[in-house]
Amino acid sequence: MKRLAFLAIAFVLASAPRAYAENLHVVGTGDGIPIFMALGSAFTAKNPDTTIVVPPSIHSSGGIREVSTDRAVLGRIARPLKDGEKEFGLRVVPVFRQPAVFYVHPSAGIKNLSKEQLVGIFTGATTNWREVGGEDLRIKVVRREAVDSTLAVLRDTLPGWKELEFNTDRSKLATTTQDAIASVRSTPGAIGFGPFSTDLDRGLKVVTIDGVGPTEPHYPSAVTLSLIYRDVTVTAPALGFIDFIFTPKGKAIIKEHGAVPVVREAKPTT
Repeated sequence: MKRLAFLAIAFVLASAPRAYAENLHVVGTGDGIPIFMALGSAFTAKNPDTTIVVPPSIHSSGGIREVSTDRAVLGRIARPLKDGEKEFGLRVVPVFRQPAVFYVHPSAGIKNLSKEQLVGIFTGATTNWREVGGEDLRIKVVRREAVDSTLAVLRDTLPGWKELEFNTDRSKLATTTQDAIASVRSTPGAIGFGPFSTDLDRGLKVVTIDGVGPTEPHYPSAVTLSLIYRDVTVTAPALGFIDFIFTPKGKAIIKEHGAVPVVREAKPTT
């Protein structure tokens, strides 16, 4: 009887979750989600006591808010901190760069667009794909909100985009990266923009800009993705996840998804 009781207790202890098992939520921008998820899965495979959770987008500002108010340990951002945000005591660790790309529904029949053609399309001056060498099909623009990080990069790097104004009556607003992708993927004639990842090849066509593809050295636009944390709340697993990203395995995952690893800075900035 004692032996049976001992075995029952041993079974309960063996099957119970360990007290130090942790779900580590990495919250923030919608940019780079597939890459962060792949990095998280690989990290958890090597560190089964920590499960990396990458929730849907709450934008860079949401990630900053959650980490600065101690509701999250790690955040993901796709833009520099604003002056007012630098007072929150956040450490910023750039981890990879993602090209900012334009993608179209395959029905458009387009593989390449010039910088000038892109301006015409997104201002609404160009309304049919045949005007730029594609099919006889109406162009349906999917735009992003003013705070979008990819839009900020395009405004800084492409001629004609600094003051570009969308025709809001002839375009659709997408509030997250995932929403933009889904809208273009499901709408014949649609075009949108966002961070590059290899999964865009599923049901979409990433166009080159003046013949230059997103993985080529002279591609004009890219978004830098960073992780943020506070010294007073960061945990050993969180720092371990950051360290993993800069390992050969982490860098290989980043490259497999079409992004570019960055050189680790000697000390995270604040």
